[in-house]
Amino acid sequence: MVHSIIRIENGMAFALSFVLYVRMDYPLWLFFVLLLAPDLTMIGYAMNQKTGARMYNVGHSFILPFLFVVCYVFFSNDYLLIIAIIWIAHICMDRLFGFGLKYKDSFKSTHIQKI
Repeated sequence: MVHSIIRIENGMAFALSFVLYVRMDYPLWLFFVLLLAPDLTMIGYAMNQKTGARMYNVGHSFILPFLFVVCYVFFSNDYLLIIAIIWIAHICMDRLFGFGLKYKDSFKSTHIQKI
């Protein structure tokens, strides 16, 4: 039941991110090109499990995209907002599919599974 609620709320957040992006009249092709970019943080797993989990979690937490939104507010640079919206959409999409922040013991062990 809890997993279903988490997936539904993240699916709604993904949809909201997409609608916001479209309503801001940003290039739609760029959304789809950059949607999987945060997964580049998985490259840390080439080093070892611990480094991989840390890098993945940095790229899949909401902290950095929210900082981009704050920077957008101060600098009015649309690219900051574009990146932030796509990044947030990616995180929500991952959590919609049941992927979450990783534990250092296993790539398949995520915080969503522990709820």
